[in-house]
Amino acid sequence: MSQTTDDAPRTGAIPGIRLRWWTELPLIVLVYGAYTAGRLLARGDVSTAVDHGLAILRAEKAVHLNFEHPLNRLFTREAWIGVPADFWYASLHYLITPVILIWLFRRRAEIYRAARTWLMTSTMIGLIGFTLLPTCPPRLLSAGHGFVDTMAQYSSYGWWGGAASAPKGMGGMTNQYAAMPSLHVGWALWCGIMLWRHGRTPYAKAAGVAYPLITTIVVMGTANHYFFDALAGAAVMGVGLLLTKPVMGIAARIRDRAATVFAAASGAAPSATRSSIVSGECQTSPGERIPRQRKAAAAAPAPSAEAGDGAAAPAR
Repeated sequence: MSQTTDDAPRTGAIPGIRLRWWTELPLIVLVYGAYTAGRLLARGDVSTAVDHGLAILRAEKAVHLNFEHPLNRLFTREAWIGVPADFWYASLHYLITPVILIWLFRRRAEIYRAARTWLMTSTMIGLIGFTLLPTCPPRLLSAGHGFVDTMAQYSSYGWWGGAASAPKGMGGMTNQYAAMPSLHVGWALWCGIMLWRHGRTPYAKAAGVAYPLITTIVVMGTANHYFFDALAGAAVMGVGLLLTKPVMGIAARIRDRAATVFAAASGAAPSATRSSIVSGECQTSPGERIPRQRKAAAAAPAPSAEAGDGAAAPAR
């Protein structure tokens, strides 16, 4: 029994649109470049950023959710924990997120476009947070608040400099007051959900749970983010998920409009118009030399199969 259209599995793919790496890669590079440039421009005032950081710290203490101090003391005291944590913070979001995107592009094409839109939308929302709420991370507060910058403490072990998680000598090219929300946690959560929902092995699903959880611990233990920063990163991903469908609809309308404008500019005409021949105010159908040629041919009686060679031909 053949499978009908109604019984066919619904993959969620967008019909008629093929994914091509030479269009996807520039789009991702463009969005990430805009995010990076916007983050650098949204530096804000240092005193304002410090005030925001202290306000977050006081709010956490008020609700007894100050996890940063014990984790930071542990990472500072135990180098075998602190050094891998610094490598985790400085490197993995540059590696894991692109790898998940490539995996979805190659193996889960039916959900890639929505997943990519979700990630990009959330990233731009995070940029709004950096602009409106510049926040000093715990490691940049004065020493009296009890935090140690593990990136600076263990900088001799890694490729980053003592000023930031950027490569040595490039600390001035980063915005160190873009702590709220934590997109380290947001991107890790996105990766984890992709692995949990679309990974086929227990190892992939376990990695989907472990990666965002460990990342949350790392950003606090290295004194790069507050716990509320991590919660804000997760909230940003939630808002981005809600906006994914509307953003995809807007993108589709822009794409269709651009295709229409391009077709008009290139002088393309509908195929039916190109194949029609107009003569004497009568328009022929495609394939006709004179008007109503096919109708006349269809109306003519077919020759009888029993007629002999001497049978009269049908009138024309």
